[in-house]
Order: sequence, then structure tokens, then C-alpha cells
Amino acid sequence: MKKLFLKILLLTLVVFAPVSAIAGVSVHVNIPLPPPIIFPAPPQLVVIPGTNVYAAPDVQDEIFFSAGWWWRPWQGHWYRSHYYDRGWAPYGGVPSFQRSIPPGWRDNYRAHQWEGQPWHQERIPHNDLQRNWRGWERDRHWEKNSWGVQGLQQKRRPNRDTRNNPHQQQQHKGKLPQNEESHFEPGVGPVPGPDHNR
Repeated sequence: MKKLFLKILLLTLVVFAPVSAIAGVSVHVNIPLPPPIIFPAPPQLVVIPGTNVYAAPDVQDEIFFSAGWWWRPWQGHWYRSHYYDRGWAPYGGVPSFQRSIPPGWRDNYRAHQWEGQPWHQERIPHNDLQRNWRGWERDRHWEKNSWGVQGLQQKRRPNRDTRNNPHQQQQHKGKLPQNEESHFEPGVGPVPGPDHNR
């Protein structure tokens, strides 16, 4: 009797185990994609002073280019693509450059002023940006030209490599980087929240 019972149990497991494995649990989080932006031609951009971030001032929606990616916020989420007009995918977090974009950058653009100084923006055609952004960033092209802002005080970039500089090693000894507790929401400005650098 025990052998019969074990055979039936084994047969039951062989038949029903694959069925239960097929019935898996699947959870999908659906983040809607932003509506397309219609461009009659590739956008011209301007570099935001003090950064290597480019913005499309003639487009009503916020759209930026940074480090090879096109970025746009929409309904509290950030999206990125390698193309300005398609291929948008949700980005998990907030891009690190967003803190350097002041909420009134468009007003500054229209007034040709940056931090109270004349701003002579250079409009950058899309193809020029695609060909040159890496070299401009590597060579600090915009920094050397004050981003087109007359009298702009250039912000000194900290030298993060202190291994070969004993003076900097001593200066930075015991100091930890400050963690900012706010982030920028386009059209709103700084908003309290966690640090979301990516």
C-alpha cells in the first residue's frame, strides 16, 4: 500500500509541478512616455553658463543635452534618449546636471543677461553639437570663453585627484563632501528631497 501511495504521489508531482512553474507571478510598472515634440528642423542649442549642459531655447518644453544624452522632464519623471526627437526612455532618478540649471534660465536667455552680466549666446546647430561636444568638454572650450558671458567669474573646478599634491591632501584631510538635500524641478526651482545623483 505504501508503494502504491508513493507512486501516485510521484506521478502527481511530475504532472503538476511543471504546471505550477509555468504559472509565474509578473509585476509591471508602467510609466507613461512623454508626448512627442514635433521639430520642423533639428533644434539649435545654447550652452548654459557654468556648465557643459545645452538647452533648446526655441522649444516650449524643457529639453537638454548633456554627455551624449538628450534629457527631458515630464510629469515628475526624467526621460533620456540618444535622439532629440524619439526613443525616450524613463530614467530612474534625476540627472546629476539638473542642479546646475537655474529655474529662470529662459528669462536670462531672452534678456541676454547671466548673473547681471551681458550674455552673448552662441547658437549651436545640432550637427555641430553632435560632432564636437566631447572635444568641447575635454578642452573646456566654453569655460575658456566664459560661456559667452562678459565678466563672468569662472568657477574653479576642484582638482579631485589629490594623490600627487601634498598641499591638497592636507587641505582635504578629514573633510567630507557636503550632501545637498534639495533638487531642481523645472519651472519650480529647488525642491527639498533626497540627493538623486546618477
